[in-house]
Amino acid sequence: MRKLNYLLVFIVAMLAATPALAHHSFTMFDQSKKVTLQGTVKEFLWTNPHVFIQLLVKNEQGGEDEWSIEMTSPEHLARAGWRPGTLKAGEKVTIVIHPLHNSQKGGEYLSGTGPNGPLLGAPPPGPGR
Repeated sequence: MRKLNYLLVFIVAMLAATPALAHHSFTMFDQSKKVTLQGTVKEFLWTNPHVFIQLLVKNEQGGEDEWSIEMTSPEHLARAGWRPGTLKAGEKVTIVIHPLHNSQKGGEYLSGTGPNGPLLGAPPPGPGR
């Protein structure tokens, strides 16, 4: 009977973990390309399950395009030294990303430079990303 209980607990734990792992896919980003963006932070969204930088980038017509830069989870960023106030609206930054495959204005954060020098890089991929 004891072995059956352990088996049931193991099965339930495995089934519960599967949706969490399936959620975290970064296949929408073109890992073979890097794009450097210079712009102004519109908003730094410290949210679960992923943090986002909304970046205003000047376009060829003289206007601005809003780029949505996806980062990892707040937990992973906090362990790497990021905080909710690391970036503030209005700050000028240069950010390197893997762009979206579909050519929309967005990408995966790789590294950057802020008004006070280099920003921390993104933590390496791992559980919870």
